[in-house]
Amino acid sequence: MPIGSSLLSWPLLLVAGTLGVAAGVGGYAFAYAKGTSYLGNDPATCANCHVMSGQYEAWQQSSHHAFATCNDCHTPAAPVGKYLTKAENGYHHSMAFTIGGFPDVIRARAGSREVVEGQCRHCHAAVVDAMTAGGEVSCIRCHASVGHLR
Repeated sequence: MPIGSSLLSWPLLLVAGTLGVAAGVGGYAFAYAKGTSYLGNDPATCANCHVMSGQYEAWQQSSHHAFATCNDCHTPAAPVGKYLTKAENGYHHSMAFTIGGFPDVIRARAGSREVVEGQCRHCHAAVVDAMTAGGEVSCIRCHASVGHLR
């Protein structure tokens, strides 16, 4: 075997090793963070991180507790949109909770507020249509504490 051909395999070994380490660390983090639980609809999953326990407790006391889970309000109904939103939120949550840098008072990002607004309008279409008469009015502007009592 020529000397040069064995040197060509080093970059491949380096890439393979790096991918292997990344997959191992990522797999461990996913298992440690109970990653599979986020694929379901159980609201208790949202309290896996102690930072979210206040939101979970507030939801348990809200009027929506008997009718809606976290996913009903915080993710679109369509399966693709639901899991894309879950992935995006999961990424932001894991980065904030792992690295730190989340505020004491957690606020929804603009995209998350749009999803919640859309879900309000989806579930309460008849009421919203009758109230707005074609005009744009924000549901969450006046009803911000409906899903999570404050």
